[in-house]
Amino acid sequence: QVQLVESGGGLVQPGGSLRLSCAASGFTFSSWATSWYRQAPGKERELVATITGLGGSTNYADSVKGRFTISRDNLKNTAYLQMNSLKPEDTAVYYCMTKIWQTPYWGKGTLVTVSS
Repeated sequence: QVQLVESGGGLVQPGGSLRLSCAASGFTFSSWATSWYRQAPGKERELVATITGLGGSTNYADSVKGRFTISRDNLKNTAYLQMNSLKPEDTAVYYCMTKIWQTPYWGKGTLVTVSS
């Protein structure tokens, strides 16, 4: 079955960096786009970044452009989110998502806390 497992979250100071990973299994990873979403306390889940299956195209939310980079390694069936210049407002649970034939699959998320 389709599985997505996020890792790499933690506590970081403002201005710091983290790299999140999303390990995928149970499907042909390179055939489908992968997205990162986040949900801050008391807020709706929002799209952060998306990368196409072969990695040729990416897009980002305006709030993270220039600070976050999405990438993927299809040989390792893993997607990444490199987060730099982190701000307190980036604090959230970060989720990996893929949509296969219009059916969304989600990981359980990893918590990122940006605080001094």
